[in-house]
This record gives sequence, C-alpha cells and structure tokens, in this order.
Amino acid sequence: MKQRVRGSKDAVIDDAEDKVKIHKVLLGVDPSLRGTGYGVIRLGKETPKTLAYGAIKCSTKWSRSECLAAITRTLREVIQEYQPTACAIEGLFYAQNVKTALIMGEARGAALACLAETEMEIVEIAPRKVKQSIVGYGNAQKIAVAKMVQKMLKLDEVPEADAADALALALTYAHLNKRFAIDPAQKI
Repeated sequence: MKQRVRGSKDAVIDDAEDKVKIHKVLLGVDPSLRGTGYGVIRLGKETPKTLAYGAIKCSTKWSRSECLAAITRTLREVIQEYQPTACAIEGLFYAQNVKTALIMGEARGAALACLAETEMEIVEIAPRKVKQSIVGYGNAQKIAVAKMVQKMLKLDEVPEADAADALALALTYAHLNKRFAIDPAQKI
C-alpha cells in the first residue's frame, strides 16, 4: 500500500492472501486458424494507448501446421517487442460443426502455448462479455465493436474485425480487472 501512496510505477497491492499486480501493457488475442487477431495497449492515467494491432493471416493453401507455426512465431515476436504482462484471450464458444471447433481449438492451443511460455497472466473472456463491456450490448455486431474500439482508442480508422476483437479483449480485461470489479476475468 505504501508503494501505491508514493506513486511507485510497479505498485503491488496486498490483497489478503495474494498480491495483485497492476498491469500496464496488455495483449488481446482473438484466435482463429486463418486470421488470429492481436492487439497491444498500454494503460495510463487517461485513454489507453494503442501500441500495435493486426491479424496473423494464413493462406487457405497453407497446411494447418504452417498456420499454427505462423501464429506462434508472430505472437512470440509481438510479446518480445512489447513485453505485455497480461493477456486476454477469447473464451470458447459453442460451435455446431465439430470439425470447425477442433480447428479453432488447435489455433487457440497454439496461441495459449506461446503465451504460457512467458509466464504472463492469461485470462479467458467470453465473446458476449467483451461485447457487453465495449458496446453495452452482449449481442452487438462485429462492426459496432470495431467502431467503439476505434473511438475508445482514438484510432484514425476502424481496425479490421480480427484486430478489433483483439483490442476489445485487451480493453475488456482492463475494465474487468479494476480494483473493485464485481466479476473479474477468469484466469487460465
């Protein structure tokens, strides 16, 4: 608590049993085999600052293993460059097609394995909760999320869908992990 009062940059709060670290650089990951979105933001006193965002695009001509390698390689590069201390990844969703669910699980697994290597805090956030946090409506359309992300982060243009979803995940993590959050994100 003394560190917080003195304004230490790496403030740690003693919260009964465990210590809660205040994260400054957050990574959001929206996994998909053909277009994994990522977004990195830095939290500050005012508006969060966007450090990087994009989508890891994999050609339909690539094998699944080539796509998984590209996802892992790119995420490692992003992590090394921006040094996030926490990551929000999209939670599992219901899929009627078993094959699609398995392929999405592979992409998610590749991303999670890469993230876990860094020992950063990883949380899973349901897509509906992200939409609720960003737009205020759990069934919001993707374009509404992308436009709100653009507004919240003061971006010059609307980010593409995968990158917008990843930035929305990072922003939602920031909202859910405020000191007095009622429903904190689920750690993995």
